[in-house]
Amino acid sequence: MAFSVSIILPVINETFSLEQTVKIIAAENSEDISEYVIVIGKKTEEKSLITIKELRAKYGSKIVVLNQKLPFLGGAIRDAFNVCIGSQVIMMASDLETDPHLVKELIKFSRQDASAVITSTRWKTKGGFKGYNPLKLLLNKVFQSVFSILYRTSLSDMTYGYRLFPTELVRSINWEELGHPFLFETIIKPLKLGVSIVEIPTKWEARKEGKSQNTFFKNFGYFAVGIKGLIRSKKRYLKNYS
Repeated sequence: MAFSVSIILPVINETFSLEQTVKIIAAENSEDISEYVIVIGKKTEEKSLITIKELRAKYGSKIVVLNQKLPFLGGAIRDAFNVCIGSQVIMMASDLETDPHLVKELIKFSRQDASAVITSTRWKTKGGFKGYNPLKLLLNKVFQSVFSILYRTSLSDMTYGYRLFPTELVRSINWEELGHPFLFETIIKPLKLGVSIVEIPTKWEARKEGKSQNTFFKNFGYFAVGIKGLIRSKKRYLKNYS
């Protein structure tokens, strides 16, 4: 399969940020992008549906609208994994908390090693946070440090869901999570399977519209995912495991 990229964009209440995300990616990576898989669900607001309709009018068949069947954020992305046509797939947000300008860097590194996962980090030099809750920032740093030790990895940002994967890889893995901890699962399982992972810095900035669906207490679910990943046999990570 020739190199091409599918962009997954779950949408709940985003409008101008979704439009800006697609506009930037299209301007900087038009030849590499095969499609934008925009995932909608029961909570997707009417104003967002109108924006999606406008995007389809502008970008044509490259805008693919997918009605999710599995619930929550993880379910939306898992549904999208099954329909993507690109050789590579990028998981990101549609609220500009994931910088769309970074897509060209993700693609650049993927072209150097198409079998690798290219992930972003907010914790290394040239990365950073703007508008992040101070308490959550401290807890995030502690979490990253603890689990990087437990998993014996130099990765510095294992929970940030802005990553590029080989499509074949995500379809071979037995995903289990449905909520936001799925973002952590998407790095744990490739890591345990011995997949090469490249980490590049990015800046995070708080969304300017809508409300996050990830409440503070939902973050505790990441611990359960991390511990389960440590004790489970990696053979069980694959769909063909019996």
